[in-house]
Amino acid sequence: MKAKFEKPVEIEQGDSFKMILSKYGAVALDKQENLSDLLGEETGELDLEKGVLSFKDFDLPIQVIGFFTEEMNQWAWAWDNEEIFGADLIKSALQMKAIGDEFNIPQLTTPIFETDLDTCHNLAMVTTGVLDLDAYYAVPEDGLAIFVAVNSDLIKENDSPEKFRVNFAIFQKNFNVFAKVAFESYTKLKGYIYKPHDDFAVAKIGESRVIVGFTERGNVTHIQLLLEED
Repeated sequence: MKAKFEKPVEIEQGDSFKMILSKYGAVALDKQENLSDLLGEETGELDLEKGVLSFKDFDLPIQVIGFFTEEMNQWAWAWDNEEIFGADLIKSALQMKAIGDEFNIPQLTTPIFETDLDTCHNLAMVTTGVLDLDAYYAVPEDGLAIFVAVNSDLIKENDSPEKFRVNFAIFQKNFNVFAKVAFESYTKLKGYIYKPHDDFAVAKIGESRVIVGFTERGNVTHIQLLLEED
């Protein structure tokens, strides 16, 4: 059962891109693990005419988020390239532009800008997290990396406490985010119960608990998993 909260996770006026990544990045990384469980070692081929990412035994419907040009080190949003992708495949990208316009987020409203590949993955993560899409996939195409969002019932959600703990540990360590915000948001977006305390916070996952300690600056000191006893 999904928990109810007094304050839901949402974008607020004044949020920076770092804050938005902190709020939605961990759940997006969680979704990537679900996709990885489905795909294994398989690689997909992009079919823009059909609007799918094709694998050996199945296709995944897509929305194009944007693409990274390796030679120029540039990101380009799909909403600025309707002539390439068509109106039907840029609807999610247009939703992100609308959010960027509303909350004044330059990374979501600038059609083309110089960046690195890691930032492109962050943009794709924010898109899947904010729009509650199932995952994203980066398709290499002749000097480009085309980022597409996918939605499919074939992608199964893994809600184990072990996965939650490991995923949060990886996210707060490898991404430049506000760890306390990330833990609270990840917990709530997964539908778990969040309990804050002075120097630690708890995610209640059924009868299991994930406990994260924080410094005064909000850095993680420890992550502990208490599993439900059989």
